Order: sequence, then C-alpha cells, then structure tokens
Amino acid sequence: MSDLQRLLGYREPIFNASMAGAAGGALAAAVSQAGGVGMIGSPAAPKTEWIEQQVQHVASLSTPWGVGFMAWALEADLYPLEAFLDFGPSLVTLSFGDVSRAAALAHEAGVLTAMQVGNAADLERAMADDIDIIIARGGEGGGHGRNEAGTLPLLQLATAQQQKPVIAAGGIGTARGVAAVLAAGASAAWVGTRFLAASEATGHKNVKDAVQQAGLDDTTYTRAFDVAQQLPWAPEFGGRALRNEFSDTHADLSTWAPDEQLRLEMQEARAEARTSMAPVYAGEAVQFIDSVQSAAEVMAELAGFRKVLADAASRFA
Repeated sequence: MSDLQRLLGYREPIFNASMAGAAGGALAAAVSQAGGVGMIGSPAAPKTEWIEQQVQHVASLSTPWGVGFMAWALEADLYPLEAFLDFGPSLVTLSFGDVSRAAALAHEAGVLTAMQVGNAADLERAMADDIDIIIARGGEGGGHGRNEAGTLPLLQLATAQQQKPVIAAGGIGTARGVAAVLAAGASAAWVGTRFLAASEATGHKNVKDAVQQAGLDDTTYTRAFDVAQQLPWAPEFGGRALRNEFSDTHADLSTWAPDEQLRLEMQEARAEARTSMAPVYAGEAVQFIDSVQSAAEVMAELAGFRKVLADAASRFA
C-alpha cells in the first residue's frame, strides 16, 4: 500500500481527471464507488446551484472524492473553492496559475492539496509546503496544460524527489498504461480521456461519438479555441483536443485575430456541440475508446494493471 493510499483510503490507485464539462458529480461518485478517487471538474465560475447539484452525488459517500480548480479563476474569486470546501472533499487540485491563496484556504479547512506540473519549474513550485500531492502531467494528456515534457520523463523527475506522493497523468488509457506508471514509481494514475465516453460523463452525445471515432493521430495541441473564445488562459497552457475544421484552419495563430463575431459563433458551436468547430478536449489515449461504458466498467478494465505487473514480473524474474 502506498503512502497516498493510506492517506486517502482508496482501493484502486486510479483518479478520474477533473475535466470541466465532463467530470461532474455523477462520474466522480461512480469512480469512487468503484474503488478509485472521483474528481469533479469545476468550471471557472460555477453557480451555487450547480455546485450543490454535483455535491449531491458524492456528499454521502464513505469513499474519497475531490474537486479540481483552475487557479487563474480562483485568483479572481475564491468562492467556488469556499463553496466546495463546505462539503468536505478529501482533496482539491489547484493548477494553472498562482495557487498560494487557494492552497492556504484548503489547508485551513483540513483538505489535501494537489497541483498539476508540466515542467521542471512547475515541479519546483509544487515542492512548497502548501502542496501535498504532485500530479505529473505529460503533454500526451487531453485538455489544458503544458506541452513541454512527456509523461514518462516528467514522472521520473517528479518521483526522484522522494518527498511527496506523485500521481501520473497523460496518455494513460489501459491497464497496461496504469501498470507502466505504477512500475515507474507513481502512487496512482490520473485518467481523463478514457472517461469521456463514460455513461456518467456530462458531455454531449456528439462529443462521446467523436471520441469513439478518433484515433491516436487525431489530436492536436492548440490555443486556437481559447483565443477564439477570448478566454483568459495563459499562453503556456494550451489544450490538447481532437483536430477539427476549426483547429486545422487556424493552426497558425499569427495569421488571424479573433473578434466578437467569432467569439459568439464559437459560443454557439459549443452550445450545440458542433464538433466540426467546437473543441473536444481529449488526449492521445482517445485511441482506446470504442464504446460508451459505465465508469465502473472502465475502472474494472484499468484495474487489470495487477495482472500486467504480475506477468511482467514473471517474464523478467
């Protein structure tokens, strides 16, 4: 049993990624009930009603659950964190901005903090006392983050510090992937893309259809969607998403300037889940999605890492 497992009390060393727009309370509850750690992805400015709706799924669980936040949004308003802390999550993830105030607030509430790191500088920041858990996220991962290091090199660097538990993220979509990062020293695997088509995920049917049809070579790392929507993401945090007509057309950001009309068009495309224009954030593990499954079924597949490790041990004994 790892130190992190003792700390949080989960059975399976698998966390669903806190994907805003996909990982709501229903998915988090299903993952936690299947033995992992379910994570809710908070949007930048959630309404109180939305927070309460998500928490209804997890508040009565005896298993651990948590919430992921965008630190740049909390810099402007700590309310979403304050509201979720009232319901007693086991941990919160704070990433993509200055985490200091939010981490202090979480610790005051007795809640563990985690931070996604995407390069050596991020890792150095995460070694401060206000962060308890490191999430080493490689550029293979879907959604927002850095695209500077792969999962395995970053994981090896993060685990070398031997002071804090490390969760591996980016490109993990099978039992073999989970086994690989655990064998490399991770305390757990952070899995996002594989849960996008889970029946409990909140994504639109069009999104679930798109990820089932996509393969390894169908993602791109881009800022085009954020620039079009005029979102306040820092330039170093682009997003990995499925390639579509919009991302292909605007692969070179230097050749165009967004305007209000484009922002409204993208807003409409997202509302209608028109995947030819709107972003479908997904990582390279999208290759391993071929059907809609329950979160419990996905968890059962990923939990096959034990057999993978046992088989490897027997081959190289």
